[in-house]
Amino acid sequence: MRINQVVVSAVPGDAITGAAFEYRQLLRRVGPSEIYAAHRDRSLEREVHSLRDYPGKVDPGDLLIAHVSIGDVAMTRFLAERSERTVVVYHNITPSWYFRAFDRRFARLLQQGRVHLGDLRDRTALALAVSEYNAQELRDAGYRDVRVVPLVVDPYRLQSVASDPATEEWIANRPGPLVLFVGQVLPHKRHELLLEAFHVLATELVPEATLVLAGPLRLPAYEKVLRRLRRELGLPNVRFTGAISPEELVAYYRGATVFACASDHEGLCVPVLEAMAFDLPVIARAVAALPETIGDAGPVLPAEADPLLLAEAMAMLIESEEIRDELTTRGRERVATYFDPDRARSMFLEALLEVA
Repeated sequence: MRINQVVVSAVPGDAITGAAFEYRQLLRRVGPSEIYAAHRDRSLEREVHSLRDYPGKVDPGDLLIAHVSIGDVAMTRFLAERSERTVVVYHNITPSWYFRAFDRRFARLLQQGRVHLGDLRDRTALALAVSEYNAQELRDAGYRDVRVVPLVVDPYRLQSVASDPATEEWIANRPGPLVLFVGQVLPHKRHELLLEAFHVLATELVPEATLVLAGPLRLPAYEKVLRRLRRELGLPNVRFTGAISPEELVAYYRGATVFACASDHEGLCVPVLEAMAFDLPVIARAVAALPETIGDAGPVLPAEADPLLLAEAMAMLIESEEIRDELTTRGRERVATYFDPDRARSMFLEALLEVA
Protein backbone atom coordinates (compact mmCIF):
# COMPACT_ATOMS: atom_id res chain seq x y z
CA MET A 1 0.00 0.00 0.00
CA ARG A 2 1.32 3.42 -0.99
CA ILE A 3 0.17 6.61 0.69
CA ASN A 4 1.44 9.57 -1.30
CA GLN A 5 0.80 13.26 -0.71
CA VAL A 6 0.19 16.05 -3.22
CA VAL A 7 0.55 19.78 -2.60
CA VAL A 8 0.11 22.75 -4.90
CA SER A 9 3.43 24.34 -3.92
CA ALA A 10 6.44 23.05 -2.02
CA VAL A 11 8.46 25.92 -0.54
CA PRO A 12 11.04 25.94 2.28
CA GLY A 13 9.59 27.36 5.50
CA ASP A 14 5.99 27.02 4.30
CA ALA A 15 3.64 25.54 6.93
CA ILE A 16 1.92 23.19 4.46
CA THR A 17 5.23 21.93 3.08
CA GLY A 18 6.44 21.39 6.64
CA ALA A 19 3.30 19.43 7.48
CA ALA A 20 3.76 17.24 4.40
CA PHE A 21 7.32 16.40 5.49
CA GLU A 22 6.09 15.54 8.98
CA TYR A 23 3.35 13.32 7.57
CA ARG A 24 5.76 11.60 5.18
CA GLN A 25 7.98 10.60 8.10
CA LEU A 26 4.96 9.03 9.81
CA LEU A 27 3.58 7.40 6.67
CA ARG A 28 6.84 5.65 5.91
CA ARG A 29 6.25 3.61 9.06
CA VAL A 30 3.24 2.15 7.25
CA GLY A 31 4.63 1.78 3.73
CA PRO A 32 6.10 3.67 0.76
CA SER A 33 5.27 7.38 0.77
CA GLU A 34 6.38 10.35 -1.33
CA ILE A 35 5.42 14.00 -1.80
CA TYR A 36 4.46 15.43 -5.20
CA ALA A 37 3.94 19.10 -6.04
CA ALA A 38 2.52 21.07 -8.95
CA HIS A 39 5.15 23.73 -8.22
CA ARG A 40 8.31 23.33 -6.15
CA ASP A 41 11.26 25.40 -5.11
CA ARG A 42 14.48 24.26 -6.75
CA SER A 43 16.05 23.64 -3.36
CA LEU A 44 13.47 20.88 -2.71
CA GLU A 45 13.84 18.96 -5.97
CA ARG A 46 15.54 16.03 -4.21
CA GLU A 47 12.86 15.85 -1.52
CA VAL A 48 9.68 16.61 -3.49
CA HIS A 49 8.76 15.11 -6.85
CA SER A 50 7.04 16.86 -9.71
CA LEU A 51 3.34 16.10 -10.12
CA ARG A 52 4.17 15.03 -13.69
CA ASP A 53 6.15 12.09 -12.28
CA TYR A 54 3.34 10.67 -10.15
CA PRO A 55 3.06 6.86 -10.69
CA GLY A 56 0.36 5.86 -13.13
CA LYS A 57 -0.32 2.42 -11.68
CA VAL A 58 -2.85 2.22 -8.83
CA ASP A 59 -3.12 -0.69 -6.41
CA PRO A 60 -6.43 -1.32 -4.59
CA GLY A 61 -5.07 -0.30 -1.18
CA ASP A 62 -3.40 2.94 -2.25
CA LEU A 63 -4.34 6.26 -0.66
CA LEU A 64 -3.80 9.77 -1.96
CA ILE A 65 -3.54 12.65 0.52
CA ALA A 66 -4.39 16.01 -1.04
CA HIS A 67 -3.43 19.17 0.85
CA VAL A 68 -5.97 21.87 -0.04
CA SER A 69 -5.31 25.58 0.43
CA ILE A 70 -5.58 27.30 -2.97
CA GLY A 71 -6.71 26.60 -6.52
CA ASP A 72 -4.38 25.36 -9.25
CA VAL A 73 -5.27 24.14 -12.73
CA ALA A 74 -2.57 21.46 -12.81
CA MET A 75 -3.64 20.07 -9.46
CA THR A 76 -7.34 20.07 -10.40
CA ARG A 77 -6.63 18.17 -13.62
CA PHE A 78 -4.35 15.72 -11.85
CA LEU A 79 -6.84 14.83 -9.13
CA ALA A 80 -9.69 14.52 -11.64
CA GLU A 81 -7.74 11.74 -13.38
CA ARG A 82 -6.84 9.76 -10.27
CA SER A 83 -8.77 6.75 -9.00
CA GLU A 84 -7.22 6.21 -5.56
CA ARG A 85 -9.22 6.78 -2.43
CA THR A 86 -8.55 10.36 -1.38
CA VAL A 87 -7.94 11.95 2.00
CA VAL A 88 -8.22 15.75 2.10
CA VAL A 89 -6.11 17.75 4.54
CA TYR A 90 -7.73 21.17 4.64
CA HIS A 91 -5.50 24.09 5.62
CA ASN A 92 -8.19 26.70 4.87
CA ILE A 93 -8.71 28.97 1.86
CA THR A 94 -8.60 32.71 2.49
CA PRO A 95 -11.67 34.50 1.08
CA SER A 96 -10.74 35.91 -2.31
CA TRP A 97 -12.21 39.37 -1.75
CA TYR A 98 -9.28 40.37 0.45
CA PHE A 99 -7.04 40.27 -2.61
CA ARG A 100 -9.21 41.68 -5.39
CA ALA A 101 -7.90 45.24 -5.02
CA PHE A 102 -4.27 44.10 -4.90
CA ASP A 103 -3.83 40.96 -7.03
CA ARG A 104 -6.77 39.78 -9.14
CA ARG A 105 -4.90 36.73 -10.39
CA PHE A 106 -4.30 35.49 -6.86
CA ALA A 107 -7.92 36.25 -5.95
CA ARG A 108 -9.03 34.01 -8.85
CA LEU A 109 -6.79 31.20 -7.57
CA LEU A 110 -8.48 31.43 -4.19
CA GLN A 111 -11.91 31.30 -5.85
CA GLN A 112 -10.78 28.25 -7.84
CA GLY A 113 -9.66 26.67 -4.59
CA ARG A 114 -13.20 26.86 -3.21
CA VAL A 115 -14.53 25.23 -6.39
CA HIS A 116 -11.82 22.59 -6.22
CA LEU A 117 -12.74 21.84 -2.60
CA GLY A 118 -16.33 21.18 -3.69
CA ASP A 119 -15.19 18.96 -6.57
CA LEU A 120 -13.26 16.72 -4.18
CA ARG A 121 -16.15 16.24 -1.77
CA ASP A 122 -17.83 13.16 -3.21
CA ARG A 123 -14.60 11.25 -3.84
CA THR A 124 -13.11 11.93 -0.40
CA ALA A 125 -12.95 9.01 2.04
CA LEU A 126 -11.83 11.20 4.95
CA ALA A 127 -11.34 14.93 5.48
CA LEU A 128 -8.90 16.23 8.08
CA ALA A 129 -8.98 19.79 9.38
CA VAL A 130 -6.31 21.45 11.49
CA SER A 131 -8.90 23.36 13.56
CA GLU A 132 -12.61 23.19 14.39
CA TYR A 133 -13.05 26.38 12.37
CA ASN A 134 -11.69 24.60 9.28
CA ALA A 135 -13.76 21.50 10.06
CA GLN A 136 -16.95 23.55 10.06
CA GLU A 137 -16.08 24.97 6.65
CA LEU A 138 -15.75 21.40 5.36
CA ARG A 139 -19.10 20.40 6.86
CA ASP A 140 -20.71 23.48 5.33
CA ALA A 141 -19.25 22.38 1.97
CA GLY A 142 -20.99 19.00 2.34
CA TYR A 143 -18.13 16.82 3.55
CA ARG A 144 -19.35 13.92 5.66
CA ASP A 145 -16.47 12.25 7.54
CA VAL A 146 -14.59 15.25 8.96
CA ARG A 147 -12.03 14.93 11.77
CA VAL A 148 -10.15 17.67 13.60
CA VAL A 149 -6.47 16.70 13.74
CA PRO A 150 -4.08 19.41 14.96
CA LEU A 151 -1.31 20.44 12.62
CA VAL A 152 1.86 18.53 13.38
CA VAL A 153 3.90 21.54 14.39
CA ASP A 154 6.37 21.90 17.23
CA PRO A 155 5.86 25.34 18.79
CA TYR A 156 9.16 24.85 20.60
CA ARG A 157 11.16 24.16 17.44
CA LEU A 158 12.91 27.55 17.66
CA GLN A 159 13.95 27.22 21.29
CA SER A 160 17.33 25.73 20.41
CA VAL A 161 18.08 28.35 17.74
CA ALA A 162 20.67 30.97 18.68
CA SER A 163 19.38 34.53 18.75
CA ASP A 164 20.76 36.91 16.10
CA PRO A 165 23.22 39.33 17.81
CA ALA A 166 22.55 42.26 15.47
CA THR A 167 18.80 42.04 16.03
CA GLU A 168 19.34 41.71 19.78
CA GLU A 169 21.43 44.90 19.71
CA TRP A 170 18.77 46.77 17.71
CA ILE A 171 16.11 45.77 20.25
CA ALA A 172 18.34 46.68 23.20
CA ASN A 173 18.79 50.18 21.77
CA ARG A 174 15.03 50.83 21.63
CA PRO A 175 13.87 53.08 24.47
CA GLY A 176 10.62 51.27 25.33
CA PRO A 177 8.51 48.11 24.94
CA LEU A 178 8.31 46.19 21.68
CA VAL A 179 5.00 45.09 20.14
CA LEU A 180 5.46 42.22 17.67
CA PHE A 181 3.43 40.59 14.93
CA VAL A 182 4.78 37.72 12.80
CA GLY A 183 3.15 36.76 9.51
CA GLN A 184 3.21 37.29 5.78
CA VAL A 185 2.29 40.85 4.86
CA LEU A 186 -1.04 40.08 3.19
CA PRO A 187 -4.44 41.87 3.29
CA HIS A 188 -6.30 39.36 5.47
CA LYS A 189 -3.64 39.77 8.18
CA ARG A 190 -4.89 43.36 8.62
CA HIS A 191 -1.55 45.09 9.09
CA GLU A 192 -3.30 48.41 8.47
CA LEU A 193 -5.47 47.84 11.56
CA LEU A 194 -2.33 47.16 13.59
CA LEU A 195 -0.76 50.37 12.31
CA GLU A 196 -3.85 52.36 13.29
CA ALA A 197 -3.91 50.73 16.74
CA PHE A 198 -0.22 51.40 17.21
CA HIS A 199 -0.80 55.04 16.27
CA VAL A 200 -3.21 55.30 19.23
CA LEU A 201 -0.76 53.47 21.49
CA ALA A 202 2.23 55.62 20.52
CA THR A 203 0.46 58.99 20.57
CA GLU A 204 -1.79 58.59 23.61
CA LEU A 205 -0.76 55.66 25.80
CA VAL A 206 2.85 54.41 25.48
CA PRO A 207 4.79 56.92 23.33
CA GLU A 208 8.12 55.10 23.64
CA ALA A 209 6.77 51.82 22.15
CA THR A 210 8.05 50.18 18.95
CA LEU A 211 6.09 47.99 16.53
CA VAL A 212 7.81 45.24 14.53
CA LEU A 213 5.95 43.62 11.63
CA ALA A 214 8.02 40.54 10.88
CA GLY A 215 7.37 38.55 7.73
CA PRO A 216 7.79 38.39 3.97
CA LEU A 217 6.41 41.28 1.90
CA ARG A 218 4.44 39.17 -0.59
CA LEU A 219 2.22 41.77 -2.24
CA PRO A 220 3.81 45.01 -3.52
CA ALA A 221 0.47 46.83 -3.92
CA TYR A 222 -0.52 46.10 -0.32
CA GLU A 223 2.94 46.95 0.96
CA LYS A 224 2.68 50.34 -0.79
CA VAL A 225 -0.61 51.05 1.01
CA LEU A 226 0.94 50.18 4.38
CA ARG A 227 4.06 52.28 3.90
CA ARG A 228 1.93 55.25 2.85
CA LEU A 229 -0.25 54.78 5.93
CA ARG A 230 2.84 54.67 8.14
CA ARG A 231 3.99 58.01 6.68
CA GLU A 232 0.54 59.61 7.02
CA LEU A 233 0.25 58.52 10.66
CA GLY A 234 3.80 59.65 11.42
CA LEU A 235 5.07 56.37 12.85
CA PRO A 236 8.89 56.28 12.82
CA ASN A 237 8.93 53.48 15.41
CA VAL A 238 7.48 50.88 13.02
CA ARG A 239 9.75 48.32 11.38
CA PHE A 240 8.85 46.07 8.43
CA THR A 241 11.48 43.32 8.49
CA GLY A 242 10.67 41.48 5.28
CA ALA A 243 11.75 37.84 5.18
CA ILE A 244 13.97 37.00 8.14
CA SER A 245 16.15 34.13 9.34
CA PRO A 246 15.18 31.82 12.23
CA GLU A 247 17.90 33.52 14.29
CA GLU A 248 16.35 36.96 13.72
CA LEU A 249 12.88 35.62 14.50
CA VAL A 250 14.10 34.18 17.79
CA ALA A 251 15.60 37.56 18.72
CA TYR A 252 12.25 39.26 18.14
CA TYR A 253 10.30 36.64 20.10
CA ARG A 254 12.72 36.92 23.03
CA GLY A 255 12.90 40.72 22.93
CA ALA A 256 9.21 41.53 22.50
CA THR A 257 6.83 42.57 25.26
CA VAL A 258 3.51 41.76 23.54
CA PHE A 259 2.43 39.77 20.47
CA ALA A 260 -0.48 41.59 18.79
CA CYS A 261 -2.53 39.97 16.02
CA ALA A 262 -5.24 41.91 14.17
CA SER A 263 -5.78 39.24 11.51
CA ASP A 264 -9.27 38.61 10.07
CA HIS A 265 -8.71 35.10 8.81
CA GLU A 266 -6.56 32.32 10.27
CA GLY A 267 -7.09 28.58 9.94
CA LEU A 268 -4.74 28.17 12.90
CA CYS A 269 -1.87 30.77 13.08
CA VAL A 270 1.41 29.09 13.98
CA PRO A 271 3.15 32.34 15.08
CA VAL A 272 0.58 32.66 17.88
CA LEU A 273 1.66 29.24 19.16
CA GLU A 274 5.33 30.15 18.81
CA ALA A 275 4.78 33.38 20.73
CA MET A 276 3.11 31.53 23.59
CA ALA A 277 5.96 29.00 23.57
CA PHE A 278 8.35 31.93 24.06
CA ASP A 279 6.30 33.14 27.06
CA LEU A 280 5.06 36.11 25.07
CA PRO A 281 1.50 37.27 25.91
CA VAL A 282 -0.82 37.32 22.91
CA ILE A 283 -3.65 39.67 21.88
CA ALA A 284 -6.04 38.83 19.03
CA ARG A 285 -9.63 39.33 17.89
CA ALA A 286 -12.35 36.68 18.06
CA VAL A 287 -12.27 35.76 14.38
CA ALA A 288 -11.74 32.50 12.47
CA ALA A 289 -9.66 29.94 14.41
CA LEU A 290 -7.93 32.43 16.71
CA PRO A 291 -10.24 31.96 19.74
CA GLU A 292 -9.79 28.17 19.74
CA THR A 293 -6.05 28.53 19.20
CA ILE A 294 -5.50 30.97 22.09
CA GLY A 295 -8.17 29.74 24.51
CA ASP A 296 -7.81 31.56 27.84
CA ALA A 297 -4.12 32.32 27.26
CA GLY A 298 -4.64 35.91 26.12
CA PRO A 299 -7.16 38.70 25.63
CA VAL A 300 -9.37 37.66 22.70
CA LEU A 301 -11.11 40.91 21.83
CA PRO A 302 -14.49 41.16 20.05
CA ALA A 303 -14.32 40.58 16.30
CA GLU A 304 -15.32 44.21 15.70
CA ALA A 305 -12.57 45.59 17.97
CA ASP A 306 -11.36 48.97 16.68
CA PRO A 307 -7.88 50.53 16.90
CA LEU A 308 -8.65 52.14 20.26
CA LEU A 309 -9.61 48.85 21.91
CA LEU A 310 -6.58 47.09 20.44
CA ALA A 311 -4.31 49.87 21.68
CA GLU A 312 -5.82 49.75 25.17
CA ALA A 313 -5.28 45.98 25.32
CA MET A 314 -1.64 46.42 24.27
CA ALA A 315 -1.15 49.13 26.91
CA MET A 316 -2.71 46.96 29.61
CA LEU A 317 -0.25 44.14 28.97
CA ILE A 318 2.72 46.47 28.58
CA GLU A 319 2.00 48.21 31.87
CA SER A 320 1.07 45.19 34.02
CA GLU A 321 3.82 42.67 34.72
CA GLU A 322 1.35 40.71 36.85
CA ILE A 323 -1.08 40.22 33.94
CA ARG A 324 1.77 39.33 31.59
CA ASP A 325 3.03 36.68 34.01
CA GLU A 326 -0.44 35.18 34.37
CA LEU A 327 -0.95 35.03 30.60
CA THR A 328 2.47 33.56 29.88
CA THR A 329 1.73 30.76 32.36
CA ARG A 330 -1.61 30.09 30.66
CA GLY A 331 0.04 30.21 27.24
CA ARG A 332 2.65 27.66 28.27
CA GLU A 333 -0.10 25.35 29.54
CA ARG A 334 -2.18 25.88 26.40
CA VAL A 335 0.65 24.91 24.07
CA ALA A 336 1.62 21.87 26.15
CA THR A 337 -1.96 20.60 26.42
CA TYR A 338 -3.46 21.22 22.99
CA PHE A 339 -0.56 21.49 20.56
CA ASP A 340 1.74 18.65 21.54
CA PRO A 341 3.26 17.37 18.26
CA ASP A 342 3.36 13.74 19.45
CA ARG A 343 -0.36 13.88 20.22
CA ALA A 344 -1.03 15.35 16.76
CA ARG A 345 1.03 12.61 15.09
CA SER A 346 -0.92 9.90 16.91
CA MET A 347 -4.26 11.47 15.98
CA PHE A 348 -3.23 11.71 12.32
CA LEU A 349 -2.15 8.08 12.09
CA GLU A 350 -5.21 6.79 13.95
CA ALA A 351 -7.59 8.67 11.63
CA LEU A 352 -5.73 7.58 8.52
CA LEU A 353 -5.49 3.90 9.45
CA GLU A 354 -9.28 3.76 9.86
CA VAL A 355 -9.64 4.21 6.10
CA ALA A 356 -6.39 2.51 5.01
